[in-house]
Amino acid sequence: MVGESDNKDKDESRKIAIALISLVLILIVAAVLMLPALTEITTTHLSPGLGLKGSAVISFFVTIVIMIVFAVASGDGLLGELQFILGGFFLFFVIIWLLLAWIF
Repeated sequence: MVGESDNKDKDESRKIAIALISLVLILIVAAVLMLPALTEITTTHLSPGLGLKGSAVISFFVTIVIMIVFAVASGDGLLGELQFILGGFFLFFVIIWLLLAWIF
């Protein structure tokens, strides 16, 4: 039989899931609405020089190397640090990508 605490946990997890899904949907809608402005900014400031495609390739490989170094240096093993490595990968990738496209 399902206890009262199990029902409370299910209700709480449903509320959290609904909140997270609605937050993701709001972020997607905001990104779609910001797309024209971001496209204009990108074409004016990032098109001369290296460009977004070339800097994305360079940034991907630089970020992979950095994450491998971080995983080896962490000492706790790759599986224990996986959630931090994934978050760090995306942050490093975006920052290095945009800085390469902007500077070069």
